[in-house]
Parts: sequence; C-alpha cells; structure tokens
Amino acid sequence: MHSNLSLNTDYFRFTIAQILLAIGVGSVFWSNIGHAENVQKVSSISLYDYPKYTLESDHFDYANPEAVKGGKITLPALGTYDTLNPYVLKGIAASDYTAVYGITERNEPLMAGTHFYLESGDEAQSAYCLVCETLEFPADYSWVVFTINPRARFHNGDAITAHDVAFSYTLLMSDQAHPVFANNLAVVASVKVISDLQVKFLLKPGAERSALLRIGEIPVMSKNFWSKHTFGASSGIAQPLSGPYQIKEFVLGNYLILERVKDFWSKDHPSYRGMFNFDEVRFDFYRDRTVAFEAFKSGGLDFWIEYVSKNWVTGYDFPAIHNGTIIKKKIPHQIPANTQSFFMNTRRPLFSDVRVRKALTLLFDYDWLNKNIFSGAYRRSNSYYANSKMGAQGLPTAAEMELLEPIRDKVPKEVLAREFSYPSYSQSMDLRNGMKGAIQLLKDAGWEYQNSELRHSETGQPFEFEFLINSPSFQRVLIYYASTLKKVGIKMNIRVVDSAQYKVRLDAFDFDMTVYVLPQPAMPGHEQRIYFSSEQADIRGSRNLSGIKDPAVDYLLNKLASAKTESDLMVASRLLDRVLLWNYYSILNWYSGYHRIAYKDIFARPQQYPQFILGFHTWWLKADSSKNQSKRN
Repeated sequence: MHSNLSLNTDYFRFTIAQILLAIGVGSVFWSNIGHAENVQKVSSISLYDYPKYTLESDHFDYANPEAVKGGKITLPALGTYDTLNPYVLKGIAASDYTAVYGITERNEPLMAGTHFYLESGDEAQSAYCLVCETLEFPADYSWVVFTINPRARFHNGDAITAHDVAFSYTLLMSDQAHPVFANNLAVVASVKVISDLQVKFLLKPGAERSALLRIGEIPVMSKNFWSKHTFGASSGIAQPLSGPYQIKEFVLGNYLILERVKDFWSKDHPSYRGMFNFDEVRFDFYRDRTVAFEAFKSGGLDFWIEYVSKNWVTGYDFPAIHNGTIIKKKIPHQIPANTQSFFMNTRRPLFSDVRVRKALTLLFDYDWLNKNIFSGAYRRSNSYYANSKMGAQGLPTAAEMELLEPIRDKVPKEVLAREFSYPSYSQSMDLRNGMKGAIQLLKDAGWEYQNSELRHSETGQPFEFEFLINSPSFQRVLIYYASTLKKVGIKMNIRVVDSAQYKVRLDAFDFDMTVYVLPQPAMPGHEQRIYFSSEQADIRGSRNLSGIKDPAVDYLLNKLASAKTESDLMVASRLLDRVLLWNYYSILNWYSGYHRIAYKDIFARPQQYPQFILGFHTWWLKADSSKNQSKRN
C-alpha cells in the first residue's frame, strides 16, 4: 500500500530525502538545534525495525477510506465515572470504561500509534507524528526536538503550540497527575520551548530509543484552559480537545455523548482515514453487567463485547439472535493476552513467603473451573506474556543463560533447571495430590492445621484473608476456590465493592488478594516497569499490585528497556517471565484467542481485520441503518 496510493499533499509536503527518513533508511541531517552532531529528522519511528507505513500511505491497511460517515450509536460502559480528566489520580475517568471506541475524552498526543492513543492494529512499537510534524534526535538520544504542525488546533480554534506541549509535560509530572506519567517520563531531565512551534526535551544520560516513544505519547493539553482550572480536582468541565470527537453532553456517572467534529484539523491524517465514522457515540454507564446485557437484548445498546464465557454459551437464546437482527460472532486475533491474575499483596506479611504463595497457587483448580464454569472456553495462562513469542518457552537458551549470569544467585534455582507450568488437575486424584504438596509447603512455612483451622505455629494467627473484587459475577469463580482453601484450613472472605471504592483501595494497595488485568502490548516495553519494578512498589496508584521489590526483576527490566533488537528484547522478556513465574507473585488466570462480540445488523466493516486490536473504530453504519439510527436517537 505505498506507491499506488495518492499522497495527501495538503497534509504532507516532504522531499524524497524526508520520505527516506520516515521509513527508517537512516539519512542524516546536520541540525542547528543542540550541538554540532549528526541528527536524524523523521516523521515516524519504530523501536526496532521500520514503521510499516510511509509518507506515501493514504490510510492504514485495516481501514476503509471510503467508509460512510454518519449516524448515531449507543455503547455500554460497565462502571461509573466522576471526572472528565483522564490524567489525574483522583477520581474515575470515563475513558476507564469506554475503551471499545478508543479515545473518548483523551487529547491528541504528539505522536499516534502506541497504546496510549490510537494504537496501531497491524504493527508493534511504531509511532507517527500527529500533533508534531517532525522529531529530531542525535544517535545517543540525549535530546529530542519536536516541531509542531502549524495547522494544529484545539476544537475551540486555539493554535496548538510548543508552549502547550511544555505545559502539558509540567502538568503530567505534578503530584496531581496519575503517577504512571511521572514514571513514563522519568527519563526527561528538562524541557525548553525553542519557539512557538519547537520544543526540546533534554534526556538523562543513558536514555534509550524507547524514550522517544514515551515522550511522543504526551497528550497535548491547552495551557490557556488549565491555567484557569485546577488540574488535580475531579472535574465536570470538559477541556478543549483536538481529535475526531468532542463532548456534546454528559451526566457524571450516567452517560456521555461524543459528537464527531467534521472539520477537526487532522481529519486527513492517515491515522484517521476511514476511522471514527459515527456522527454521535453515546456511552450509557451500567454498574451491573447483567442489567447492561438486558439493555442490549432489548435493543437499547448497539454493540456488546462478551467477557463471560457462560453467558456466551447460554445467554444468547433470544428473538433478535434467531431473526438475525443481532449477529453473534467470534473473531480470531493475534493479540498478546493481557495479564489477568490473582495478585497477592506481598506488602502483607501473610504473602511475604514464597512457599505460601506457591501453596495458594497449587490450591487453585483451574481445570474444574474451565470445565464447569467456563464451558471449556479458555486456555490457562502459563506466562505473563501468554499468546506471545515474548513469553518463556522451554528451558533457558544460551543467550538467556548469558544474560542471567550476573544475577543467577538472586533467582529461584528452578529458573535455570525447569520449564514453568501450572499443575493440571484433569484427573480425579490430581487435586488431592496438589493439596498434599500445598500442605507440606505451608507446614514448612510455619503453618499447622488445628481444629479445622490453619494457624501459625509461633503467633497462633489463623490463615485468613480477603479477596477484593468489583464484579459480583466473579464470585462464582471465587466460591469454588474458597471451598478448596477451606479444606486445608484457610479462610478466604470474598469482598465485593463498587468501582469507585475498588479503585481507591487498589491505588492505596489496601487489599490482600485481588483480580486485575494488566494490558500487554505486542512487544513488552516501559509499561513493565509500572507493573513490576521496585521503584513503583510504594507509589500510590502504581500497578505493581504485588509490591514486588526484587533486584533480579529490576535488572531484567533494565535489560528489557535497553534492548537494541527484537531478539534482545525477547531474551530479556522471557527471562523476566521466568523470574516472575517462579516467585509466584500472582496466580495467572486464563485467556482466549478470539474476540466474542454481538451487534445489531446495522454495521459495515473493512474486509481486513487488524491483528492486534478489535478495530471497532473502523466500522461504519450501513446506508439504510444510518437513517434509522438517526430517527431512533
């Protein structure tokens, strides 16, 4: 999809040399920005290889540039929200529950393509200038200069400038912002506005190429707006955006309506061609999944993603399915499985002993659940990077052993000698044998069975803990696990809280055990630090839920971040996977290799599905449906 496609000359005006730069050929410019050194100037970057698309590209392969614009749709959002600011720690943002359509109330970043905004569906770790026009950087990545597209505008007509970029960085590094941004941008030493359209980031020594992607993810917010409002407070005031949609109407916690901005400044950017085609998108918020599904069945919602396997098997026997007005479909994908797991909080003394964590793992009977609860719909995750080549496979290779050498005395001995796998309890005696192994581990850790209870031999403390969830339907999974634990004297109390309380307690690490999903990209990157690094263990709001403080993990995270090639990345990620698994920081759950969706027969979609995303934002309404939807709404 290169030379046969028309070049949008209104948007891109580049020389042949610049086109070569954009595809990663590596031409060098002498720049007067910074020191006298070789500087590369590009409009797109890839972490290891070359971006798939060039400046000749008119659109992404999985989008249809001829998609019809128009119509209104209603989508479900399972949860609640109390702020329109998705970048702060305080409050719950609407975008936490509206990911099916991708952008909701988020600002355009400097670059598009990574998982923070408009994630690429057919390539990994590539980014394309969006608010920026170009970026320049030297070979040692000691700095990067972004040149802002002079056409860039917020919806209110204000020009987007380098001052907005620098101000956005300052906001995201403040103690009012969610700590994920301070972690992602920790490599930045300082920022300097060179001109209205150029901003320079000075990076700390040892910065890697991945830092360019992290800085490119900075959402560009309006300095004028936030100079007049309090950034850290939960806000019902919509900030000016710059992308395909703006907020038309909302009631906090109830609904949110987005309307398409027909002439937003970047509408002809290849990242948007054929995407975000609906004139109006309404999100209705539901605290209860069952209620939301009933609304879908009765016609109040247009699209549904099914996460409950039992419901997929038994819940679709209703008239709209039989008469074809609702389509039920499984779509295979190559998306690396997100890490859904039971996270044990090692900040609590009860879970500080690896023998206890392993025992709790052995007492989890996944095979029974998959057969009796999930109707055989899932595969067990035996890796933090399931469904991906980045996960551990077999025994460590020679390259892995070499990388492991400096820390081999800091990792469990099993890392070197055995392939990790969870026990299979498919036969009648398997669980009993697993329970025997668990009882011995607990005994070795100082726990004894006394009068139907497990108590610590020294303190007399009973083995009792709370499992925190925010989904009532998940109790059916935990009730069986609790019954197995009870057989060896462990009491697990299931605590169901609402979404707001769940977020507050997770942010403060106020839980014993919980279930959570860590999003995983096609190639593990900087987000792994947020999940597993020691420096994140005590930062409120971080996603190091297990409280991991492991020098071997930190060492491998550094190796992963500094990987120069995809091969180096794979070696580091597989070793990191092994160390995490053998330390039993969590009990990994399950995944499937397909999307389960149901939708009204009003949609059209491109023929090609993207590999790494669902791609609902590339769909559009059929011509006759658009009229009907407009009348209905």
